[in-house]
Order: sequence, then structure tokens, then C-alpha cells
Amino acid sequence: MTTTESPAPPTEPPVITSVSNGVGRIELNRPKLINALSQEMIGLIDDALTAWRDDESVDSVLVTGRGDRGLCAGGDIKAVYADILAGTDENSRFWNREYRMNHAISVFPKPYVVVMKGITMGGGVGISGHGSHRIVTDSTKVGMPETGIGLFPDVGGTHLLARAPGELGTHLALTGLAVGPGAAVALGLADAYVPEADLDDLVAELAAGGDVRTVIDRYAAEPPRSELAESAEWIDECYRGDRAEDIVAALAAHPHPDANAAADLIAAKAPTSVKVTLAALRKAAHMTLAEVLEQDYRVAVAMTERPDLREGIRAQVIDKDRSPRWSPATLAEVDDAAVTRILTADRTEKVFS
Repeated sequence: MTTTESPAPPTEPPVITSVSNGVGRIELNRPKLINALSQEMIGLIDDALTAWRDDESVDSVLVTGRGDRGLCAGGDIKAVYADILAGTDENSRFWNREYRMNHAISVFPKPYVVVMKGITMGGGVGISGHGSHRIVTDSTKVGMPETGIGLFPDVGGTHLLARAPGELGTHLALTGLAVGPGAAVALGLADAYVPEADLDDLVAELAAGGDVRTVIDRYAAEPPRSELAESAEWIDECYRGDRAEDIVAALAAHPHPDANAAADLIAAKAPTSVKVTLAALRKAAHMTLAEVLEQDYRVAVAMTERPDLREGIRAQVIDKDRSPRWSPATLAEVDDAAVTRILTADRTEKVFS
């Protein structure tokens, strides 16, 4: 007697795109990795937006993430680490197309609705924060934690954070802290809060082709209280200025315990990343998104060539010892001229030629 094995089920793509009822759907489909973005995923999203931009059968776009943990945890940093070790140009190609996709989202001529359920960090902010209709819910956690791995808030993150009220964006950029739905709306990182109990109905109505503004207004509720916005007084006081050392000193000297905790948190981040982030953030306040993304590309490639990104990823996700050895090790040791060179590095390849 012989037996034959059943064929393996077909593997679904990491991004599922479809069009129905006038709605172009983008579903991120790597739930075990909290939908971490690969270059293939970025290409699929970018290709879909290009195809739908002038397609008269598509009236709006709806972006969601599969799984219960989040919309998107960011870029696939294990892949970034592997490329650093291999010494190829895969990372620069990844960032170049990702930043072009971020800009395409910002100028998409039709409603671009994104449901920021659960973890929405790093590259997840890139596919959500530049959209026209950004929806948060009870489980939402939005953040740009890049200073903790030797990078900086890219994907246009400094563009968004520089436009937050007062110095709240500076606080998030340097500490890498994530915020909930109330703060996300207060900081301008999201537009509407929908309770999680109503989320499935909201998505169903949007997917059925309901008028975007009408459907969102029907389900939107008053956002939860934002504790971060309530801390604006000490944050605005401590984070003004353009020197990271002065900011950390002000936080450490402030009587508010949360300020002291922020000082300790920033001191544990990659010192070069902290200084680069602050300088990039200050510049971004006076730049268009396209200009910021071009700056992001220069900085991302330059940071890849430095030791901290490899060391930060190693400590956080490879060896998981949570004990990175930064080089330089302190803010005082970071050469300000090196920060300027990182921000202004000339690259032959551009995001926008």
C-alpha cells in the first residue's frame, strides 16, 4: 500500500492586496512578527498605491494588520543586522524604497485609512502617520524607539514629531517612549479614536465602501486622557534648546520624578543617535516631508556605516543581553562635527531624483 502526502497549503504573501466595493485593501500579513516590514512588503504596498492612484475603480484605501498584536512593529531589524554583517547594499535599497513609499502615502489623492491597532512603531508609523485618516484604538501603542538600537526616528518620523505641540515630540524622539491612543491624537500622530469593541464594525463598513468620513464620524469617540499632554509644562521647560547634554542635565535637575526618569532613559540610548535625532528633529521643523525623507536616507545610510546600529540590534534582538556597548559611550564624547557630517552626507543615489 502506498500513500501520498497532501500538498502543502499555498503560502500567503506578506501583504495581501485586493479591490472590492471601490476599496483597495492592504493587509499586512506577518502576524508572528507583528507585521515587521521587509523589502518585499514595501514593494507590494508601493506597487498597490501606484496602481490605485489613477484607477477609477478605487475610491479609497484601507490598511490593516493581521493578528492581535499590532499593525506593524517596524522594519525587520534582524534583516538589517544580517545585511550589515554581509556588507551588501540591501539596507540602502530597503530605505530608499521605503521612504518613497512613505511620501506616496502622504500625497495619495484618495482617502487613505489606516487602523493603528496595537503596536504601531518605527516603520509602522511610516505607513500610518502620513495617511489622511489615522485611527487609533484602546490597544494602540505608537512610538519611534530607534535611539535604543543606534538609529533615529526615520520614515519621516522627525517631520511628525517636530510638529507635535511644544516639545512633546522631542521627548518621544529622544526617549523612544510609546504613547497610547489619547496622546497619539493629542500629538497629531492620529486623527480619530474608535473603541476596540467597535473596530470590527468600523472596518466592515469601510470595506463595504461606505463614505469614509461618515463612517469614521459615526464610530469615533472622545479619546482617552493623555497623561503625556498633561506633562507638557516640565517637558517644554526641559527640552528646549539644541544641545542634548543640556536637555539631559535639565531633566536630571528637575523636581518632577518623570523628568528624572527621562534623563536616565536618554542616557541609556546610543549617544550618537540621540544627538543626530535632536539635530534632525530641529531641522525637520522647517522642512517639507520630501526634504525630511531625503535627509532620512542620508542619515540612515551613514548610521549603517557606524558601529552603534549593529551593536544596538545585537544587544536588543540577537543576543538579547540588553547591554549595548555604544561608541562613543557618552554624549560628551560625541563630536558635533561628526553629527553634522552624518546629516549632510552627500549620496549619489537620492530618494527623489
